[in-house]
Amino acid sequence: MRNRSIITEAKQIQLATELIELGARLQVLEMNTDLSRERLVKLYKEIRSVSPPKGMLPYSEDWFMSWQPNMHSSLFINIYNYITTNAGIDGIDALIKSYKLYIEHINVNELEKVLSLTRAWTLVRFVDSGVLCIAPCVSCHGKFVVHSLEIHSNHVCGLCNIPSRAGKTKKAAIAALH
Repeated sequence: MRNRSIITEAKQIQLATELIELGARLQVLEMNTDLSRERLVKLYKEIRSVSPPKGMLPYSEDWFMSWQPNMHSSLFINIYNYITTNAGIDGIDALIKSYKLYIEHINVNELEKVLSLTRAWTLVRFVDSGVLCIAPCVSCHGKFVVHSLEIHSNHVCGLCNIPSRAGKTKKAAIAALH
């Protein structure tokens, strides 16, 4: 029995380490591992060389509705749904694998990373709880994150109907100057 608890603790530390390396906040670590808060703080400091950020997690579903976050959230949730449906993986393992694929896609296409692991985790929780859902675009038939309470039978995504200010970030303006 003692060996089993050591293996379990080793797996918990490995999971926490992977989550920290991907940018998880302390609350996400606490919800997904059995390690104590003190142990997680110590591990976080060891890996990141800084204390974990303080404060509440992002909790507004409205963040996922603005143009750029919606495109990135929709990309992520489609990867996540594919993995959970076709790879036989679920829970935190599906989140990690999906987030790594999201990051790989962002890097290959030289895009700005918009979705943090904590936001991805929050998105999955919002979709699982029914606060947000996925609706197809009537134009391109892609699947996008929408509020569950909205009428989405005629949903047109942000790629088919790009807002006039889309992509007009400070980072893009600075890049254009150089």
